[in-house]
Amino acid sequence: MHQEADHRVPVLIVGGSLVGLSTSLFLGRLGVPHLLVERHSDTSVHPRGRGNNVRTMELYRVAGIEPDIKQAAALLAGNHGILQTRTLVGDAGEWLFKHIDPGGGLARFSPTGWCLCSQNDLEPVLLKGARALGGDVRFSHELESFEQDADGVTAVVLDRGRDERFTVRADYLVAADGPRSPVRRRLGIGHSGPGDLFANVSVTFRSKLLADVVGDRRFICCYLTDPEADGALLPIDNKEHWVFHAPWHPERGETLEEFTEDRLQRHIRRAVGVPDLDVEITGKASWRAAERVADRYCDGRVFLAGDSAHEMSPTGAFGSNTGIQDAHNLAWKLAAVLAGWAGPGLLATYETERRPVAVATSARASARSVEHSHPGFAPAPGIGEGKRGGILNVVLGYRYPDGAVVGADPGQDVVPEDLRLTGEPGTRAPHLWLRRSGTRISTLDLYERVPVLLSDAGSSAGWHAAARRVAQETGVPLESYRIGAELTCDQDAAGPEAERYDWARAHGISTDGAVLVRPDGFVAWRAPGADPDPEGTLRTVLTAVLRSN
Repeated sequence: MHQEADHRVPVLIVGGSLVGLSTSLFLGRLGVPHLLVERHSDTSVHPRGRGNNVRTMELYRVAGIEPDIKQAAALLAGNHGILQTRTLVGDAGEWLFKHIDPGGGLARFSPTGWCLCSQNDLEPVLLKGARALGGDVRFSHELESFEQDADGVTAVVLDRGRDERFTVRADYLVAADGPRSPVRRRLGIGHSGPGDLFANVSVTFRSKLLADVVGDRRFICCYLTDPEADGALLPIDNKEHWVFHAPWHPERGETLEEFTEDRLQRHIRRAVGVPDLDVEITGKASWRAAERVADRYCDGRVFLAGDSAHEMSPTGAFGSNTGIQDAHNLAWKLAAVLAGWAGPGLLATYETERRPVAVATSARASARSVEHSHPGFAPAPGIGEGKRGGILNVVLGYRYPDGAVVGADPGQDVVPEDLRLTGEPGTRAPHLWLRRSGTRISTLDLYERVPVLLSDAGSSAGWHAAARRVAQETGVPLESYRIGAELTCDQDAAGPEAERYDWARAHGISTDGAVLVRPDGFVAWRAPGADPDPEGTLRTVLTAVLRSN
């Protein structure tokens, strides 16, 4: 059957929302041809999933689209924090947090920061970037069926516009087809977790007078707590376009049909505290918050990513960000295997690494919803009682105790109590400002397409020469940089933190040591000091990391 397929591609992506489009973008950056099919006719028109955390923005920075995202997000660039108040009348209310990065301390850890860009604004940027890299993205196309064998996947796709079907033969299929994933169901993959948490009806509306009521309170979101009309208010342009999430209780028999335009107008007016507020409903969509994670992330040559693999409470925007980071983890592994410099066993580490992250992060998301008393969420006993506290360790400090790493501590928590980005295997490599040919870059800008070895120019350990020989003899496209030669630490950027710009110390090694970093920016292995056989050690480590034995 696959010999007669109408199209042949290395990767078929099912689903063209944030995660699917990100997968296309990342594969395109790595030079992997692919086809993406999405059953809807275009990108999202409803403003959702607006919080892009610092790790996600690091990935988009390296992918070259960070400036475009910031431009698309310009209207909300000055909005920060979550306000909780009974109504918006007057100045009453309590800030659950007022600033995402108070004091600017995040600059110590990252070259970028959070960005508030709604899904309807972000998806067109991703689509443009993906297509510019040659991504074949087709809307109004739906996966109808698929079969896999030892060599690949054969899929039947419906062109909904023409009502025509065609077949696609792919080496691998990535299912980013949402929480009710037909692909996951076809594979018979179950899920674990508490399940449904709460439901909302998301309403877009226009109001010219609401900006005066809000005043200078530039929040990301406002939780309005009137017992008779609670909900969450989100600005779109801080002027006249807004979103309101009204609690919906299907468990009590409440139907979507009951959310008439008149009811929604009355609900919003009471929640805001202005009985005669002008409210013009422009759209509505229902959604359910849940906490569940797929029992498996892959089946043969089919992989789950994003909501098809995990669902999380929306507080903190953990779900979309985790999905985008799924895509990034999977993309470099697919590229390496397809190019032949990694073994198929590398793909098994996708589940080994990403599933524990989803389990830990989804629990933190529910805990944060409880902590913030998210409107409409009345948690059952035991839900949301996990670890709480700051979120930097969740979004930036998560680690891979097991997977495509050598020397990671398997006893470490996936999400640590404290943020420690000190070069430990299985963690995101430290950020330092460098100079390369006079241009200021972050260490994170070095990591995208191939593994990278960092060593010191003044070292006598021979790591650089060994890396050159190993790359030439094995075919692994290993790049090697010497700090102090091809790269220099940017002391001007260090300021009073000059001691931190001892690059070796920042990575937990001596100047005779070396650090191997994966294409996704995670430390694969580090040598604390000199080695009598650096070439042999590098061969052994690369074989273990890339599963090429």
